[in-house]
Amino acid sequence: MSKLQPYACQPDQSRGRRFAEAAAPTRTPFQRDRDRIVHSTAFRRLVYKTQVFINHEGDLFRTRLTHSLEVAQLGRSMARTLGLNEDLVETIALAHDLGHTPFGHAGQDALHECMASYGGFEHNLQSLRVVDHLEARYPGFDGLNLCFESREGILKHCSKNNAMSLELWEADFPGQSGGVAKRFLQGGQPSLEAQLCNLADEIAYNCHDIDDGVRSGLLSMDQMLEVPLFRKYADQAASQQSDFAHANKQRRWLYETIRLMLSDMVYDVLAATRAQLEDLRPQSVNDVRAAPALVLFSAEMRAQTQELKHFLFKHLYRHEQVMDTMGKAKCVVGELFNAYVASPAEMHQDDEAINDISLQRQVSDYIAGMTDRFALREHERLTGQRLFHV
Repeated sequence: MSKLQPYACQPDQSRGRRFAEAAAPTRTPFQRDRDRIVHSTAFRRLVYKTQVFINHEGDLFRTRLTHSLEVAQLGRSMARTLGLNEDLVETIALAHDLGHTPFGHAGQDALHECMASYGGFEHNLQSLRVVDHLEARYPGFDGLNLCFESREGILKHCSKNNAMSLELWEADFPGQSGGVAKRFLQGGQPSLEAQLCNLADEIAYNCHDIDDGVRSGLLSMDQMLEVPLFRKYADQAASQQSDFAHANKQRRWLYETIRLMLSDMVYDVLAATRAQLEDLRPQSVNDVRAAPALVLFSAEMRAQTQELKHFLFKHLYRHEQVMDTMGKAKCVVGELFNAYVASPAEMHQDDEAINDISLQRQVSDYIAGMTDRFALREHERLTGQRLFHV
């Protein structure tokens, strides 16, 4: 690892874990957190969870696991350049989607509707719930007992009500008062490592969803060329390789365009972030938390990426075929929820249940942890219906 800047998270200055543990002899606290995530049940399940396309629709489409690995790779590369803590960035990146439901955002929306009267459901908060409560691996505590800095980075979004509940709960743990949700109540930012992961996540899905969309046939190169940001790099790629327009070279043209676009997004973040750091000159992590956002796109790139996101939302995420699939997926989640609430014994859980939560929250936790294919099998078992031909 390169030398850490003073505003990076220093592993020997971590705010610690909720349950005290002896230091590992060969690993820093953040390396230990990363390893715990990689060995967790929730992480393994990501391989069969939807990114955009349901797992059985194609072997080469990205899943939540491959997306998380791509975010980790981008994050580590940028962290190294900026003198930030690579291990912490990797930890946050690998954990950021642990709370995602089966069937991606359709599953999340369906579960949120089911839980509307019981506190709702949000996948980002669920990721924290996974590492704090739901993983059952250690004899002395629930969850993975991650460091404060890892947990802070995982909690990307949080409503005021949820933040208040988290802060009340964390007050019971020595050294954790003013915890991971404090910034959602009082303002402020998380660490630079957490901010960096947010941008790496956005870069990864903006670029790689294009790849999957074209591979699926729902997007075409001609459509993508209508987007100014994409067209800029497609023209740049074509100027370097004149035969890219030939039919048998289209895939290479797409790859090279995405590569150039992704690289420029990364360099743009690095340049804009360095400018912010030069301007505000934070000298510690606490300075970072008290400052405005420091890891960011330039204004021009931000506007262009927003235009790209609007295009993908309209032409890919809201494509008729995707919407039909997601409608069926929401039906699966909703009917599973009702079936388990009506008959909790149908939940064949290996781990002991958490006793101090409602039945609905137990059902929500159970469904959120499912892979796509397990949810489909359970739905067919409980309803006799097969909504997808796998």
